[in-house]
Amino acid sequence: MKFRKLLIATLALSLWGGTMLFADSAAQRVRVIVNGGEIADAGIFTDGKTYLSARQVANTLQSLVFWDEGSKKVTIYKPNVHMFLFQDKAIFGNVVKGSKITFSVFAQIDNLLTDISSVKVSIVDPGGVEQVIQSKSVSVDKDNFWYRTDDYTYTFASTGKYTINFFMKVTASDDWNLVSQKTITAKTS
Repeated sequence: MKFRKLLIATLALSLWGGTMLFADSAAQRVRVIVNGGEIADAGIFTDGKTYLSARQVANTLQSLVFWDEGSKKVTIYKPNVHMFLFQDKAIFGNVVKGSKITFSVFAQIDNLLTDISSVKVSIVDPGGVEQVIQSKSVSVDKDNFWYRTDDYTYTFASTGKYTINFFMKVTASDDWNLVSQKTITAKTS
């Protein structure tokens, strides 16, 4: 009797395990690494092909992604966004901890191959707290433009890396898409 129960349990577990192995071999998770960072649950491998999440890849590459329901087409746009930080007329990138600085962010945007409705610039402190520097609706009818924020006063209260983020929206109802980052390092003297 014990032998029969053991045989049935072994057979059931073998069938279950074989089914799970078949399912796993039919569609395998793929690790996707971009610039040394892994994108969580970004890809699967099935039938000899690798499939990636367009939204996750676009976000990692700091791009705009657009879904056209009518044509069932995903388009990814990667504008070139170069940011410069100005304190008065001087460019800066590092500060002393505790400094209270009034600065503006200047962005040069080119290779913009789609219309956008607005831009936003923010700063994130080493603890992850984000503050919006400026957000503005824009109307751009060319592939390049410049954008400069108003003067912004900020206190770099702790040591570490502060990140300036530049976002764009394709349409007013879209989510913000991060398209560029700049780092400021605050050090003790």
